[in-house]
Amino acid sequence: MRGKRSKQYRKLMEQYEMHYGFRKPYQVIVDSDMITETTRLKMDMNVLLKKTLHGDIKPLITQCSIRHLYAHNTDPGMAPIIAKAKEIERRFCGHHPDAHPEPLPTGECLMSVIDGKNTGRNKHRYVVATQDAELRRRLRQIPGVPLIYVNRGVMIMEPMASATEGELAKEERGKFRAELRGATKRKREDDGAEAEAKKDGAEKEGEEGEGEGAEKTAEQPAKKKKKKNYGKAKGPNPLAMKKKKKPAGQ
Repeated sequence: MRGKRSKQYRKLMEQYEMHYGFRKPYQVIVDSDMITETTRLKMDMNVLLKKTLHGDIKPLITQCSIRHLYAHNTDPGMAPIIAKAKEIERRFCGHHPDAHPEPLPTGECLMSVIDGKNTGRNKHRYVVATQDAELRRRLRQIPGVPLIYVNRGVMIMEPMASATEGELAKEERGKFRAELRGATKRKREDDGAEAEAKKDGAEKEGEEGEGEGAEKTAEQPAKKKKKKNYGKAKGPNPLAMKKKKKPAGQ
């Protein structure tokens, strides 16, 4: 695998982990065509899946896919393909032979496993490795489904589908709006607290001013009492104004 492509795949899986909760080992559903193609080309499917996803994997195969292979067990070259499929853990799909004498088509079976209730969600966080182009097209409509296929002997992981990118963009917009609302609310609270502090300060200053005014008013009579009119002219001394008596005999 080329370095550039490997780096892209690693970043893709980081996004799936961050936004959709994917965890190692990744659960990878493989269909009968994927097993057939990789075995025919002598590709080690498990090793390549591990390299593509940059982590440990847990390959799974549905009962319907196994039945598709058994239906061709007499064809040349099928023995190693069936042997490889038997090594993979079965994923119960609910399509028992008693109720379904013929296995369901790959697309129908896998869609029922991934989104059986038509919720548009990849609830169990499956990676899907399939050679069915129509199935991959349908799975692109479900956000958060990593898709893998083989082309000319090379294992390819598809870029994020439009449905996935659109959901992530919507999520980012929602986070941005929430942060903006939070910042606006905090600013409003800070402004309110500042205005309240200013109001309290003004009231306190007013009370102190009134107290000082009252003290000054109370001091004024006392000061008036103590005030002396040093500059006021005094009247004549009455004793000094008495006429001198003339001596007797004059």
